[in-house]
Amino acid sequence: MTIQLIAGLGNPGAKYDKTRHNAGFWFVDELARRYNASFNLEKRFSGEVCRIVVKNQPIWLIKPTTFMNLSGLAVRQLADFYRIPVEQVLIAHDELDLNPGVVRLKHSGGHGGHNGLRDLHAHMTKDYWRLRLGIGHPGDKNKVLDYVLSAPSLNDSIAITNAIDAAADCIELITTGDMQNAMQQLHSRT
Repeated sequence: MTIQLIAGLGNPGAKYDKTRHNAGFWFVDELARRYNASFNLEKRFSGEVCRIVVKNQPIWLIKPTTFMNLSGLAVRQLADFYRIPVEQVLIAHDELDLNPGVVRLKHSGGHGGHNGLRDLHAHMTKDYWRLRLGIGHPGDKNKVLDYVLSAPSLNDSIAITNAIDAAADCIELITTGDMQNAMQQLHSRT
């Protein structure tokens, strides 16, 4: 099973660019940079879209412009238009339950309170792949909203960037469906 669509979750606009909640955007931005692609606003897909080619395979990248809590609509619109099954979709998102610098690849599962994933479940079911980018937890559930909508510390930012780089280094394994080797490579990082 190959991956044909990678969606990075985040919030649009300069106000949110550097916030932890935009880790998914940071990942697809890194892929676009590595493959010399540029995002363009596509209103019919409710997002910024570009296409890269990995090992002769075209891959769509999307950054929804619907804001995090409505991410499912944009991903669904693009997947439906190009007839991409949900099992061939990878969602890159911030993960409170993982420390900064930790990255995990996973198939399916619950939304864990993540509103972007909750909306994806409503639009697409839960059978997509996930790239969980650790951002850490503030330690108090009442502080989560302010935490995810603020910029990480310098050390956390470096750790998150290193995790994104490691995931981008695995993109050929991921997009060609070699998930076991991709997981081994990502999950064994120290």
